[in-house]
Amino acid sequence: MKEQILVNITPQETRVATIEDAVVQDIHIERTAHRGLVGNIYLGLVKRVLPGMQSAFIEIGLERAAFLHIADVIQQRQNPNEPQRIERILHEGQAVMVQVIKDPIGTKGARLSTQISIAGRFLVFLPQDNHIGISQRIGDDAERDQLRKRMETLLPGDHCGYIIRTNADHASDDELRADIDYLNLIWADIKQSAQTKPAKSLLFQDLSLQLRVLRDMVTEEIETVHVDSRENFQRMTEFASRFVADVLPKIQHYSGERPLFELYGVEAEIERALSRRVNLKFGGYLIIDQTEAMTTVDVNTGGFVGTRSFDDTIFKTNLEATQVIARQLRLRNLGGIIIVDFIDMDNEEHKTAVIAELKKALARDRTKITVSGFTSLGLIEITRKRTRESLAHILCEPCPTCQGRGEVKTPQTICYEILREILREAKQFNASEYRILASQAVIDMFLDEESANLAQLVDFIGKPIYLQVESAYSQEQFDVVLV
Repeated sequence: MKEQILVNITPQETRVATIEDAVVQDIHIERTAHRGLVGNIYLGLVKRVLPGMQSAFIEIGLERAAFLHIADVIQQRQNPNEPQRIERILHEGQAVMVQVIKDPIGTKGARLSTQISIAGRFLVFLPQDNHIGISQRIGDDAERDQLRKRMETLLPGDHCGYIIRTNADHASDDELRADIDYLNLIWADIKQSAQTKPAKSLLFQDLSLQLRVLRDMVTEEIETVHVDSRENFQRMTEFASRFVADVLPKIQHYSGERPLFELYGVEAEIERALSRRVNLKFGGYLIIDQTEAMTTVDVNTGGFVGTRSFDDTIFKTNLEATQVIARQLRLRNLGGIIIVDFIDMDNEEHKTAVIAELKKALARDRTKITVSGFTSLGLIEITRKRTRESLAHILCEPCPTCQGRGEVKTPQTICYEILREILREAKQFNASEYRILASQAVIDMFLDEESANLAQLVDFIGKPIYLQVESAYSQEQFDVVLV
């Protein structure tokens, strides 16, 4: 499979898209004014300790205090049988080194951990630990044992902890040793800053998105990395030559006149990723609704009629949907609980095949995912780790007209609300006349279909009612002015 990475950089934002066989697979966006915080290390100040919730709020210099739960506090108890209590570890006004593990999302502050981890090219450094872990994606036991033995020979006896990343299985000893030295230098700088800087200071910030691409996303399958900024192309090649030399030949500067994302169809894909409806190739479609608590995905046959039986049509639609669902989760960066409502299937073999295909399609996701089987109601529950805002939350905001509901009241509904409002006002105040200020659609409704009801109200209250169009008003906005 031919895979490419496209990097579009402007002074305002950096956008990255992964392309596989001319199809966009995932999109990452980082805005200069709002860079993601995950991976950042701060010298935090304990603002409040909540023993009942076994958590604490930590000031790290952001608009909202960040959240630290006892589960994310490094073990400090001497007796392993004694439960760890946060009030015995933290107190108000205490300075504590913390790392962001989840960006602020919605109204929630950032999520913190005292377990520090620093990512390198082949390794993740755990300075407060001493064990050697191995990525779960390296599934071969013999290969895992060999990697662990290689690391032990490269480290001193009193070494800190490391996690061996997936791409380390092809790294040489010199490359692993260079990664170890690089990570130790960063940790030394962090410790020095923690001793000299005041509380609520940033001690370490992860690499920018375009450099993280080179460190984390460029694998053997990636053929080229196209960059449309000459300045950043030079910066990326300099970084690659120092830390990821094997990636250097893959980096190419794109200097074409046509915008890079437009050339590869990424702009159109971003627009489609913001839509509720996603069409399937053979006529079916998905409806994706994102809410505060969860995301729901509804699979429909649409215009797909199949060529054999109705069961076969349903089965083929569900199978096709598994691939599209997996891709949409990556494109939209949907996290948390995802409920998928496949079209009902009576055949147990079909259900098993759909589950297997869904898990296979989700296996390529870099984010941690779990998939449950079919519930008694025929639903599948997926949980996908949420560490940053979804694509829609980055690019969009709630509609000012419908306030995020996705629908507005009809002109007739607004007319009836206005009539009730005038009736209430007439009972409380003795106005000489009433003036209705509303949108064109509502005023047109009063002049046409609701003209009889308006005239009936005029006769009932015995006062004139005048109509006035306000072009700046949305369909739901209106005012009743008493004169």
